Amino acid sequence: MNYDERLQHVSVMGAAGKMGSGILLLTAVEMADLSLKPENKGKSFVLNAIDLSDEGLAGLMDYMRAQVLKIAEKKTVWLRSVYAGREDLIENYDIIEQYINDVMRIVRPTTAMEVAYRSTLVFEAVSENKDLKVKLLKQIDQNNPHKTWFFTNTSSVPIHIIENEAGVQGRVLGFHFYNPPAVQKLVELIVTPNTTAEARQFALDYAKAMGKVVVPSNDFAGFIGNGHFMRDALHGINEALELAKNRPLPEAIYMINKVSQDFLVRPMGIFQLIDYVGVDVVQFIMKVMNPHLQNEDLHSDLLDKMMELGVKGGQHSSGAQKDGFLKYEKGAVVAVFDPTKQTYVNITDFQAGCDEYLGKLPEAFVPWKNAVKIKDKDAHFGPYFAAMKTMNTPGAAIALRYGRNSDAIGRKLVADKVAHNEQDVNTVMLTGFFHAYGPINTYFN
Repeated sequence: MNYDERLQHVSVMGAAGKMGSGILLLTAVEMADLSLKPENKGKSFVLNAIDLSDEGLAGLMDYMRAQVLKIAEKKTVWLRSVYAGREDLIENYDIIEQYINDVMRIVRPTTAMEVAYRSTLVFEAVSENKDLKVKLLKQIDQNNPHKTWFFTNTSSVPIHIIENEAGVQGRVLGFHFYNPPAVQKLVELIVTPNTTAEARQFALDYAKAMGKVVVPSNDFAGFIGNGHFMRDALHGINEALELAKNRPLPEAIYMINKVSQDFLVRPMGIFQLIDYVGVDVVQFIMKVMNPHLQNEDLHSDLLDKMMELGVKGGQHSSGAQKDGFLKYEKGAVVAVFDPTKQTYVNITDFQAGCDEYLGKLPEAFVPWKNAVKIKDKDAHFGPYFAAMKTMNTPGAAIALRYGRNSDAIGRKLVADKVAHNEQDVNTVMLTGFFHAYGPINTYFN
């Protein structure tokens, strides 16, 4: 079965979710483009969008149409060549509308999992629950005569466990899109010793067609991305708790968030990132990873407390940020949650005092949005952090300690053979987390 044939009948499980919808969009466009090739004329292409929520599927179709319109508008020159033989398609808007229809007719929204029994490729993007993933894969495989391939979007569950428990040896691999899939360039590819060479090569070809950057990870819980992020987040939480021994916790959270964003020149502070991913998701991933780790405990009582109080973060269906550790208004942080008082404290009540305590940034500081554009990162960040080492301020001390820990996490991922090399760790954090520089560097030595 060649590449085009493999993509003639595909299913996406969890299609109405944030990850599933992005995977569905990318795959629908690829399948539509294949269907328009002259050699595929007359062949059927079917993409099942499977989800439990009828309401979610209805919203999904609206999302798909809007996104395909944007995609079509960017490829009108190509579309004109594809539809060159259609005399009824004259204006660009006619061509764009035809392409939208060609993509949408491929997608079949449904709540019935049975349609996957005919698919030769299944993308699994349900919740990060090993037992659920195994149950779905096993059920599909037992009723599917095609020996289908399964691409699981898990960000933490070891692939070999899913493979063994579902009984799909050699036909499942980890294909971890980063959020949101339609925008993020990074994909972590995780195979097992049983994964067929054909499945691996197809995954690479599919990723190339999507314009993705593929980083291989060995099959360890959390892989590279969450392997680094979860430990980095736990370090930030513990730094805040240490500060909170001498001052209110909301102030400590604010300061660690500021240090991890401004002093370390990242797109988000660590507590913002936890909120973005979801307090509940971060806690759950730590629980998934923990049983597979030796001499390490990925656990936070503070995360547990936030969950007990129902403060989960995450995002609304519109993409707007939900309140978590931090409270947001029009995307800006305006308050910090106090678990003791179970209320948010406005940052204006303490911001000036906290900023004064942390101290100034080095003179060479450049905001993240400008720093990511710097071509010679070493020439900038080397002197930047060297200057920070000469500053006798709490902010500089916390930042340097944080940076050294981040570097150590990255090096340990290589030493533990989770990542193949240091460059792969840096690529994941640069591409998947939009860091301005890789965590493994010489800046903090």
